[in-house]
Amino acid sequence: MKRSYRRFVQVLSAVPLLAAAGGHVAAQGYPTDPIRMIVPFGAGGGVDTMARILGQKLADSIGKSIVIENRGGANGNIGTGIAAKAPNDGYTLLLTGAGFVTNPSLYSKVPFNPVKDFDPISLLALAPNILVAHPSLPAKSVAQLVSLAKARPGEVHYGSAGSGSTPHLAAELFKTMAKVDLLHVPYKGSGSALTGVLSGEVSIMFPAAIFAVPHVTSGRLRALAVTSALRLPTTPELPTIAESGLKGYESSQWYGVLAPAGTPNDILN
Repeated sequence: MKRSYRRFVQVLSAVPLLAAAGGHVAAQGYPTDPIRMIVPFGAGGGVDTMARILGQKLADSIGKSIVIENRGGANGNIGTGIAAKAPNDGYTLLLTGAGFVTNPSLYSKVPFNPVKDFDPISLLALAPNILVAHPSLPAKSVAQLVSLAKARPGEVHYGSAGSGSTPHLAAELFKTMAKVDLLHVPYKGSGSALTGVLSGEVSIMFPAAIFAVPHVTSGRLRALAVTSALRLPTTPELPTIAESGLKGYESSQWYGVLAPAGTPNDILN
């Protein structure tokens, strides 16, 4: 599991955004001030972790501070709305995930338009989620979890970063395919949801791999399966949910950086 985490960080540190910011953009005299990077989730979650790794790499490259601003709530809608209304001068960026495109379909009203209000800069990474459980849960495999949930309908709680988040949708897909009744406990971000499963407040969660691995390695959480279609080469011992009895199951997370619409092309490129 440690190798998987290190490899993910290595991939992140080499994203095209860094090369663009350190070369062409810097040659145009930008930036002259610190850059605000809005994370539409609370501190300590997967998106926040991604932003802090990227922020440090980017700051080292361009010689200006990257200020991480956590504006969590409503599965990223609040922070994304703030970013959408920010000046398009290149000094506000948004680092977000899949909820950016799914929220408009899941909520009756959102404070942004994902197509009209933002310009894309870079896709950072695609990552599977890991189904993890609190060690006290008497289930060490997907099959055992399904059996437990069927025997105790509505008693197995799962945490998520909020309604419509990737961990939420991954769990709902699991519920549908396994035909089990799990109780959803939404939090304001993956960080607080992780605290919930670490404390035993909820029994299971589907966090991003980069977010879950350190706690699995330490023994504070138990990994049951990965949500990708294939096993991860770096963790071949961990089965997929699909091969664990739910044929066809697959879910993943993406991370990307965007800027308010109308940001000058010499900054975006």
